[in-house]
Amino acid sequence: MAVLTRLTLTDFRSYETADVAVGTGAIVVTGDNGQGKTNLLDAVSLLSPGRGLRGVALSDAARSSGPGGWTVAAEIAAAGGAAVIIGTGTTPDAPDRRIVRINGATAPIARLGEWLSVLWLTPAMDRLFVDTASARRRFLDRLVLALDPGHGGEVTRYDAAMRARTRLLTGDVPADPVWLAGLERAMAAHGTAVAVARRSTVAALAETLAVATDTDFPRTSIALAQNDVDDLAAVLARNRAIDTAATRATAGPHRADLVVTFAAKGQPASRSSTGEQKALLLGLILAHAGLIATRTGAPPILLLDEVAAHLDLRRRAALFDRLAEHGQVWLTGTEAVLFAGLEAQRLHVDDGRVA
Repeated sequence: MAVLTRLTLTDFRSYETADVAVGTGAIVVTGDNGQGKTNLLDAVSLLSPGRGLRGVALSDAARSSGPGGWTVAAEIAAAGGAAVIIGTGTTPDAPDRRIVRINGATAPIARLGEWLSVLWLTPAMDRLFVDTASARRRFLDRLVLALDPGHGGEVTRYDAAMRARTRLLTGDVPADPVWLAGLERAMAAHGTAVAVARRSTVAALAETLAVATDTDFPRTSIALAQNDVDDLAAVLARNRAIDTAATRATAGPHRADLVVTFAAKGQPASRSSTGEQKALLLGLILAHAGLIATRTGAPPILLLDEVAAHLDLRRRAALFDRLAEHGQVWLTGTEAVLFAGLEAQRLHVDDGRVA
């Protein structure tokens, strides 16, 4: 893992250009609403595998009055002090095809995970525990991806095989059984890899959470539900008629759910108060960051969007104390006073310009 030392943007969202030098520790980004604070965090998130903290189409990241493509690049200090340039973006003629380059050479997206590990928490995630199972699966897969950069490829290939199978089952002509069997074998192979990676991450994180002593962020217990299916290919073959009627696959890791419990109260996180849910989620992210640091020897980059405004003074102070133990942390807020007492580099964003 490496440390991000410079971030450069071209035609990315609200930024025509931006060039920001940063150091380790906390980086506080302030500014009025709609000026581009979250866009900076989004840019950093796209320097890791996956679709970034917004999770939207790549074409949406292009500046509205720009040529259509965009670029996010970073200079990072690798082990031993060597400088490495990583970057990602799209071109105007292929706005939804992502390009990744490392030191100028084209590379697979998964290679980004070899250089930077990035975790984030945004206001949109506040409803995670009362949201859909699919939203929690996406959250879990981001946690897995931070430890296993190849996980995203397994999820993508599983989903592609599942969609192709559904199209065959629900098409106007009878499905070719040989083709179906091949797709079901692909779902089984990639689905097993997905399930194993999820189970491994949840087990490691549960162990980390079990020994946590911080009382300011209530301890959670986590588990997977509906994660494993023995001999998935055989189950899918038996379920063809059922899945045709349902117009979807009714078995497989795409039906898993992340179950989170407020350990001290023994109640589902979904039944906790809004403030408790925020604290539970933040504690989960911080525990995962600690797990990554233990596994890799380097803490991940943390992106905390508008987090201070949603915490009371006690938990805000506790968060700032915890962040001193981590590496680079980006925090956004509309008011600098929210970060009083936090030693940090200060950036101010105004209309797509960073000072």
